[in-house]
Amino acid sequence: MPTSLEGQITMEKTPSYFITKEVPPRIHSMSPSVRLLVVVRDPVTRAISDYTQSTSKRKDTPSFEEMAFLNVTTGLVDTSWSAIRIGVYARFLEWWTRYFTLDRILFISGENLIKDPAGEMGRVQDFLDLKQVISDKHFYFNETKGFPCLKKSEGSGNPHCLGKTKGRAHPDISLATIQRLRDFYRPFNMKFYQMVGRNFGWP
Repeated sequence: MPTSLEGQITMEKTPSYFITKEVPPRIHSMSPSVRLLVVVRDPVTRAISDYTQSTSKRKDTPSFEEMAFLNVTTGLVDTSWSAIRIGVYARFLEWWTRYFTLDRILFISGENLIKDPAGEMGRVQDFLDLKQVISDKHFYFNETKGFPCLKKSEGSGNPHCLGKTKGRAHPDISLATIQRLRDFYRPFNMKFYQMVGRNFGWP
């Protein structure tokens, strides 16, 4: 990581950090005072999105149900599939809390980033002890993508929107499959809510 000058904040983003067991001790060794931002979303939606991303690269991918269940008939969930495993957030958080107290970690709602990006970014600015600069006037909703776009500055004509790999239409997944996965994740979600002191409202 580059050295931050006085008045600067150095940021780095890699999605796999949160789910990689070797990362917490390495980051703590680098800087125990680092602040961590983790974006989480409904694990079922996250798994379907993960699957959608992979099928865009490989057209011969088995169906979502075939990937998600060891036995489709009994509904036995395949927790070895990464798309399912990643959504058990409480498990990974346990690794991090061995090295960092929860006041060093801000969990951001992926759903709120879409519905109320300014509100969620307000929490980020507070957490990082930054002046509240980003507000509603910096966002507009892109109906095509289904996500907000960021205006780099007020009145700017060149907003930043998500790239072409984001906002793909999800495949049709049966309600029975979705319900089975919701039932699977519910106890893990409850544990996660208790650990972080925030209910994200996932079904």
